[in-house]
Amino acid sequence: MSDELKSEIDRDIFRKNFLEFTRKAFHLIPTMDYPHILDIGCGSGVQTIELAMQCNGNFVAIDINEQDLAKLRYHVNVRKLTHRIQVLNCSFRDMEFPDGAFDIIWAEGIGGFITIESSLKDWKRLIKPKGFLVLHDEARKLSSKLDVVTKYGYSLKGHFLLPEDSWWKRYYEPLENKLISLRNKYQHSPALLKELVKHQNEVNSFKTNPQNSGFLILQKL
Repeated sequence: MSDELKSEIDRDIFRKNFLEFTRKAFHLIPTMDYPHILDIGCGSGVQTIELAMQCNGNFVAIDINEQDLAKLRYHVNVRKLTHRIQVLNCSFRDMEFPDGAFDIIWAEGIGGFITIESSLKDWKRLIKPKGFLVLHDEARKLSSKLDVVTKYGYSLKGHFLLPEDSWWKRYYEPLENKLISLRNKYQHSPALLKELVKHQNEVNSFKTNPQNSGFLILQKL
């Protein structure tokens, strides 16, 4: 995306519309004084910052998108959270943290890159005894995930779906409205209009195949 459109289309604004569900999921976990939390696939850290506001924990936030991580580092510095949030360019496939390093593993929106079986199995060693794994993923995958929770040594502490129209009302409709205004603004710039078409195609795809998502809150046995 061109730098001009990057400044115009800030998807973090739409992502923040889902933070009430991040808070809801987090508060289904028993209160801990100073939890150590691993945020896998943190992106630009919208949920990382929010979780830091909800507790006194220390965080390791990992992703492989350096541009997103730069945004997170900026917000960590602005909010004076450098002593609590460590930001790493690291793939979830290459994690070398010690066994039992974390009270909570948090993963929003990474389900398209890893199977439920792999996440439950591979990440389990990183969680302290009786620690927690929180997953946010497509609703259609949740039922299959519930079927394998106990198989991999977890108990289900809670789960919920977002309201049915959440992704449209909170994300894609605001995005589409922004795209309409940008097409008017850049109507004489063919290159930028071409870029905007890619974003509109994403919106159109959602209209054709709308989906929902939900949270699973699991405890390591």
